[in-house]
Amino acid sequence: MAKRNDLRPLVKLRSSAGTGFTYVTRKSRRDTPDRLSLTKYDPIVRRHVEFKETH
Repeated sequence: MAKRNDLRPLVKLRSSAGTGFTYVTRKSRRDTPDRLSLTKYDPIVRRHVEFKETH
């Protein structure tokens, strides 16, 4: 049975390059209450771009 944890919810990170590529990760609501923004690799454009949290 999966453990439900509301303190670290799953978030979807969408590429800012407009390719539609996404990552799924968890974030801490206590440490980052605002929307998450990370630089990660987008294999469609083959470079590192900014990924922003979407709901």
